[in-house]
Amino acid sequence: MKKNYFNYKQVNDKYLLTNDIGRYVFLTKDQFYRFLMDKLESEEEITAALKENYFLYDTSDYDFVEEAGSAFRDYRRNLFQGAALHIFVLTKQCNQQCVYCQASTDLDKSTVMSKDTARRAVDLALQAPAKYLTFEFQGGEPLMNFEILKYIVEYTKSKETDKEVDFSVVSNLMLLDEEKFEFLTEHQVSICTSLDGDEALHNQNRPYFKQNTFEILAKKLAVIRKKGAAVSAIQTTTRYSLEHYKELVDQYVSFGFGQLIVRPLTPLGYAEKNWDKIGYSVEEFLDFYRHILEYILKLNQEGTFIAEGHARIFLNKIFNHDAGNYMELRSPCGGAIGQLAYYYNGKVYSCDEARMLAEMGDDSFCLGNVYEDQYNDLMATPACKVLAKASCLEGLGDCCECVYHPYCGTCPVINYARYKTVYPNLAKEYRCSIYKGIQNLIFEKLCENDPKVVEIFRSWCQ
Repeated sequence: MKKNYFNYKQVNDKYLLTNDIGRYVFLTKDQFYRFLMDKLESEEEITAALKENYFLYDTSDYDFVEEAGSAFRDYRRNLFQGAALHIFVLTKQCNQQCVYCQASTDLDKSTVMSKDTARRAVDLALQAPAKYLTFEFQGGEPLMNFEILKYIVEYTKSKETDKEVDFSVVSNLMLLDEEKFEFLTEHQVSICTSLDGDEALHNQNRPYFKQNTFEILAKKLAVIRKKGAAVSAIQTTTRYSLEHYKELVDQYVSFGFGQLIVRPLTPLGYAEKNWDKIGYSVEEFLDFYRHILEYILKLNQEGTFIAEGHARIFLNKIFNHDAGNYMELRSPCGGAIGQLAYYYNGKVYSCDEARMLAEMGDDSFCLGNVYEDQYNDLMATPACKVLAKASCLEGLGDCCECVYHPYCGTCPVINYARYKTVYPNLAKEYRCSIYKGIQNLIFEKLCENDPKVVEIFRSWCQ
């Protein structure tokens, strides 16, 4: 038998092995030694598991490469579809002053997308080769330019195209009224909002003209649910969050959400300026995350279903061999080749993070504009090529030998914003350390092999 390439790491009292196809297996110390020394017996159960998961093979090299290559292509099929996520930044205007806001609050009415820009942005987005597209409306606060949101939806639906387009709006919901809600539901625009915790924490993170932001949000959510519509929520962790993990989870459960994505801060914009006040170390975040994961598992065992979003992304890769399309956790990342962001003024950026960097005065990842460029022009830019190269983990010295690289990813834009290079020392990089820590927790649970926990994890991926 021959061995395929693999990476490994000790987890508890066992050794975790992974390969490029996203398969994993745990070996005891004795099994690992015999695996390395080619002393495993062919009839052993562990030998069958290693062969099934492409760590061992007894066929010809050609046949193995054909079989494993097919599995690899299937695992990384997201790389072959082109930009599927298209973010329309309808305005820089915002009616909240969140303590971590990555885009600056701006009430200048000149910072809104026009119909001409919107039309050109849609035409450009529809040139992407992906058959299934998502048009996501962001800001600022996108409902502050609701007429252009309506225009984009209606114009897109009027086009003759073989694309299937889903629409989504990311909003604080403060301006959601009956008219807007009816349009969103009529045109099946999915709604996502922000919920950072219970009343005290949410109001502290997301102030709104000295009003009770949480109270307003709660009323909006109640109306949406009463009318039978779906809504999801995203969370951002600040230093204020760290002591309130239980309250955070309980609030999501109380509002009926089935998923909580525990998101670390992105050190851009206001978050970078306020880091000493709202930021935290990797260790502090991971301790917070561990408490949340343990509490969520406890709730699931007691009959309350709620999943943690980052764990769900990783587990779907681990269990279902589906690399998914979460832009930051893929290799190469989704910048340009997986998503595009259309700014209110017509500039096209590689991703949401790139336009946020631009709002800080750095246009390094601007690919072009909707007035002069076609889709293929954007894909041929040096910035697009740099993003793909700098985020291909298999070619990065700090990542290619990491046991987690089949499930992970990096963001060159954030790396550039923090370290002034798209090739930082990833072994010590902030978000890399966070993602490693999350995966450490997940694989420790899998190594313990508690049937109840494994069953819960699998239920999150169904």
